[in-house]
Amino acid sequence: MGDRKQIIKKLETKAMRMRKKVLDMALTAGANSSHFGGGLSIVDITATLYGEIMNLDPNDPEWVGRDRFILSKGHGVLGYYTALSEIGYIPEEDLKTFEKNGSYLYGHPVINHPKGIEFSNGSLGMGLSLGVGVALAGKRKNLDFIVYVLLGDGECNEGSVWEAAMASTHYKLDNLVAILDKNNLQQTGANSEIMSVGDLASKWKSFGWSVSEIDGHNIAEIYDALMSAKKQRLPHAIVANTIKGKGFSFAENNNAWHHAPLSLSQYEAALEELNYDI
Repeated sequence: MGDRKQIIKKLETKAMRMRKKVLDMALTAGANSSHFGGGLSIVDITATLYGEIMNLDPNDPEWVGRDRFILSKGHGVLGYYTALSEIGYIPEEDLKTFEKNGSYLYGHPVINHPKGIEFSNGSLGMGLSLGVGVALAGKRKNLDFIVYVLLGDGECNEGSVWEAAMASTHYKLDNLVAILDKNNLQQTGANSEIMSVGDLASKWKSFGWSVSEIDGHNIAEIYDALMSAKKQRLPHAIVANTIKGKGFSFAENNNAWHHAPLSLSQYEAALEELNYDI
């Protein structure tokens, strides 16, 4: 795995490259718009997962022993496709086709194993149930892979999430990791105003999961939590405290950027703020 400090530095650099790619894709989408804010809140998480944690082989995308990733908050594709491009699944040229006619890079993921997209997703609340099924199948086939499911905190308003959480402990799925993107916002406003999710860490613990809570933009904390999750003997939930629109001041904690077009002037201002020189 290499020296931890070097790994963290490498992942921080990767996350910066991915934010630049997010900007490029959002500009490319034009009037079609993109889920800019929710994509940026998961960049540091997906950079770490795909950059160091997951056991994958882009040259053999159907390898039966590969780890699986499910983007349950399907609108977060900007933080997903950019991670896949970083390790060779999606050519960088293809990112320029995002949201264009004929492109396989839709506004929500559509299954495409050669490109590393494991599962389709659109409706919120479904990804963890899918993850339970995949993890259980792995157990029954004696396959040593881990299933990672990334959910939104607003998504936890869905009852199906908690049915899946209950099933996970019943089936003793220690090969299942749920990552909660806790940015405190959903499509139409603040979670606290629409449907409070309360203390998420306590809720997951009450369902029998082991739980850690981290700063979802601190690469070192993300890396350590994901490494620790591999050693748990229970399904594990990571509550990642994040900021919607992270990285660009005009978008941070601004729910207008849940889904919006990025203008050229905003793109140029964001580039300057990113101070991108990689």
